[in-house]
Amino acid sequence: MAYVFLGLAIAVEVIGTSLLKATDGFSKLWPTTGVLVAYALAFVFMAQSVKEVPVGVAYAMWSGLGTAAIVAIGAVFLGEPLSLLKVTGVGLVIAGVVVLNLGGAH
Repeated sequence: MAYVFLGLAIAVEVIGTSLLKATDGFSKLWPTTGVLVAYALAFVFMAQSVKEVPVGVAYAMWSGLGTAAIVAIGAVFLGEPLSLLKVTGVGLVIAGVVVLNLGGAH
């Protein structure tokens, strides 16, 4: 169940981060409310997940997979450029998450 909470934490954090541009510097009410609610939920779910998942592993997965998802969302939906360097960086982040999970699982 802890990894379900972690997955939910990642998902709502990605939703919140995806809405950041729409807030226009927190000057638009509804996108700002969406960001704040999403981040609050992300922390609630993260707090539940770290009851069983080591904090370092949970945070690595949260930040790494969230970063990879945001880069993909930025490229597909927000028109942000995707370079070989960016893809390589995301690949390294994911590789780091995998290595931490392998080490933290024992």
